[in-house]
Amino acid sequence: QVQLAESGGGLVQAGDSLRLSCVASGRTFSIYQMGWFRQAPGKEREFVAAINWSAGSTSYADSVKGRFTISRDNTKNTVYLQMNSLKPEDTADYYCARRSAGGPFGSWGQGTQVTVSS
Repeated sequence: QVQLAESGGGLVQAGDSLRLSCVASGRTFSIYQMGWFRQAPGKEREFVAAINWSAGSTSYADSVKGRFTISRDNTKNTVYLQMNSLKPEDTADYYCARRSAGGPFGSWGQGTQVTVSS
């Protein structure tokens, strides 16, 4: 089992930045990839970004490309989401998740709320 805990959300103004953190504990050796997802009120959860745990390769949703950066610190079992140039449409609960090789994303954290005011 892998447990995930997100932090770093808050209320900011449009154009501001935030950095989210997600700490993994438990069977972290089983992690192949870590991802960030978000869910806005009344909407389905959507993919934001992902990073390969060992190789560090990344992928992003088109809506955040160029503004958000995902990174990881393997020594701290932590993945980060640096969010710059935030927009009101980025307002959502942000969740991290992990997946093993060939498996789906799971082990969802409790989420951290991000609110961007205009």
